[in-house]
Amino acid sequence: MKLVLHWFRRDLRVTDNTAFHHACARAEKVLPVFILEDALRTGPDVGAARLAFLLQSLEALRKNLHELGYPLIVRAGRSEIEIPKLVAETGAEAVFANKRYEPYAAARDGRVFHALNAAGIGFELFKDAVLWEEQEILTQSEKPYTVFTPYSKAWKARPIPRPWPRVPRNKAALPPVSSLEIPTDPAVFGHPLSQKIPTAGEAAAANTLKEFVRNGLANYATGRNLIAAGTTSQLSPHLRAGTIGIRTILAAVGRGNEVFLNELIWREFYAQILVNFPHVMKGSFRREYDALEWENNPEHFAAWQEGRTGYPIVDAAMRCLRATGWMHNRLRMIVAMFLTKDLLISWQWGERHFMQQLVDGDLAANNGGWQWSAGCGTDAAPYFRIFNPVTQGKKCDPDAKFIRKWIPELADVSDPAIAHELWLAPLQTRRYGPRIVLHEQQRAKCLAMFQKIKGRPSGLL
Repeated sequence: MKLVLHWFRRDLRVTDNTAFHHACARAEKVLPVFILEDALRTGPDVGAARLAFLLQSLEALRKNLHELGYPLIVRAGRSEIEIPKLVAETGAEAVFANKRYEPYAAARDGRVFHALNAAGIGFELFKDAVLWEEQEILTQSEKPYTVFTPYSKAWKARPIPRPWPRVPRNKAALPPVSSLEIPTDPAVFGHPLSQKIPTAGEAAAANTLKEFVRNGLANYATGRNLIAAGTTSQLSPHLRAGTIGIRTILAAVGRGNEVFLNELIWREFYAQILVNFPHVMKGSFRREYDALEWENNPEHFAAWQEGRTGYPIVDAAMRCLRATGWMHNRLRMIVAMFLTKDLLISWQWGERHFMQQLVDGDLAANNGGWQWSAGCGTDAAPYFRIFNPVTQGKKCDPDAKFIRKWIPELADVSDPAIAHELWLAPLQTRRYGPRIVLHEQQRAKCLAMFQKIKGRPSGLL
């Protein structure tokens, strides 16, 4: 092939990029393109932090491509219109891209395929964001796995592919094509940024991985649930934007750290759940739980969003999210379970809020995590798992450092026990605010709500 378009999406890097690698190997000329989709303005889950990270990653990609002799052609609009236009302008014979797994993205790619096919242009998609796709790891009866543990065992039994090399320098003359400037401020799309987000781009991703391997990996298994320990990888925004490849991460960390490897496998597990069971986008994985009678108190939801529930670990976590667009994984479980099983508010309310706030918001992982916490997801016996926020706070923040950092009202509380249970100190409670619900009472109500669906006798709870 003489000329191929490489369509960048969630793969904003020049190293370990499957489609870009194959485009360079099979075509005389490769022209990189990116489409600023209309959905960046109008999508219900658009968040300023994630959009800002994408735009900054896109600008870093442009610079990396320039150093290698490639332009980055940027257009705005609907991809099924803009991609065929670019093909007509450039005379490209095919479009290469890395596969997306969200149902709405797959539908969009279908529209692009039909538009290109009508013009006699090839459209090739490549596996890149995951090691194993939705139909590659199946049970003995050739069905998708719906339980993590057997899926992870099957996943680990397979070899890990090596990373693709950095794409070669371009030496060919590429056709002159007009391009838009890359906006740097998400406010251009109607989403002003108020959060302090991490540094974006491929170089930042590589540095983050090096730092984790050097200082965090060895202690990950013991320190990952201690939120002040700093042992998490911080790679999730880069995985979401595609500024680093999954093969690159696995090549650096190896198979030795079972706990960290499981976290990466959870990501692929939820991706295949989303593709094989797309109804999870709109309802519970276990459909019977769509009948749960949530209370959905809007005042309680607002208190949860703003970090004023009266439970310090929950409030500190939610204030951290509002300020940074990121939240430790243990805290995500705590606040999700508090919303669904203490406040009795639908997991879908929380799922949407997280997608609008998280710099690393990923549909499959976010949906899977919320359904797991709410008790309506893939877990075998989930509904009676109810975290006690005080107990969880003491486990993951034993010295209350995180609480005192994000709740200024408690900065001078020296006793960690009081910081976790302010109601034991009436003066502090008056300054900070009372609990909006009592966990002990709400736990019983939650179990009754689930029992009504399950029809199980109380002795099994």
